[in-house]
Amino acid sequence: MAALTNDQILDAIASMTVLEASELVKAMEEKFGVTAAVAVAAGPAAPAAAAEEQTEFTVTLDEVGGNKIAVIKAVRAITGLGLGDAKALVEGAPKALKEGVSKADADKIIADIAAAGGKASAK
Repeated sequence: MAALTNDQILDAIASMTVLEASELVKAMEEKFGVTAAVAVAAGPAAPAAAAEEQTEFTVTLDEVGGNKIAVIKAVRAITGLGLGDAKALVEGAPKALKEGVSKADADKIIADIAAAGGKASAK
């Protein structure tokens, strides 16, 4: 029997249905005495560690407050949106204002919204 290349094996697996691939995994687990669960269990631990060292934040407009016009102006300055889009965003609060911003930028945006009479948060 000629040995199969890695590409041939991958092509064969790619042509399988999900059910067939699942059965193949079970058969490999039994034959080699391993479980795929170990790799799956290690997966969730990595995002938890990344969450502790978060460097990018999403700033959300939580509440408009009493001065809607000032908040709309602040949202326009922060996002660069036109008047209609900024008004729609403010009226649809809670909504995300900016995504992927640094901690310093998130703090500045929150302060700008608070100065306008609104309430924002970073996640």
